[in-house]
Amino acid sequence: MTRLAKGSTIRRDAGLYGYERALARQGLHPVAGVDEAGRGACAGPLVAAAVVLDRQIPGLADSKLLTEKRREACFDLIMKRAVDVSVVVVPAADCDRMGLHQANIAALRRALWRLEIRPGYVLTDGFPVDGLGVPGLAVWKGDRVSASIAAASVVAKVTRDRLMVRMHEDFPAYDFATHKGYSTPVHQAALRDHGPCDQHRKTYVNVKAAMEQMA
Repeated sequence: MTRLAKGSTIRRDAGLYGYERALARQGLHPVAGVDEAGRGACAGPLVAAAVVLDRQIPGLADSKLLTEKRREACFDLIMKRAVDVSVVVVPAADCDRMGLHQANIAALRRALWRLEIRPGYVLTDGFPVDGLGVPGLAVWKGDRVSASIAAASVVAKVTRDRLMVRMHEDFPAYDFATHKGYSTPVHQAALRDHGPCDQHRKTYVNVKAAMEQMA
């Protein structure tokens, strides 16, 4: 990953679109933002998304700061107004096989590569992703300060939540529709009572403990 081009310093009051405007002034456009959802869950897939914007999305913010209703509304607007969007879904078994961090990095790369438009610059949330083929920058809490990363966070989150709701139909004992695979008390109780299912990440400590208990 690279630094921002000289002259592209971002002011703290630049707003959610500050990075994208500064990069465009340097000719580094279009800008793609990439982010993932489900990294901290012990069940279900990891979902990565890449988004290229050329206009503002009303109500856009970090997906974690939005209510479910507002996330859904933002998702619909992004899908209608974004220049390009791509999504990658990594099953739980692949997260176990590859290791979570490597699966995360690979998913972010694949989401970028699946864009039909080649970006001139890439913004990632939190940590750098190498092998992108274009210059980029890792932005601390990027989903709160970059519009394209925030849009990617919304797309990834809504996509994953919908998958978890559908998964609930196949595995109702775990209540995936409510907690989306994260380690809540209700989920922990279901793991103790039923053991893990095929959608649990077997390398996670709490899932391993449930497996040992059921053995």
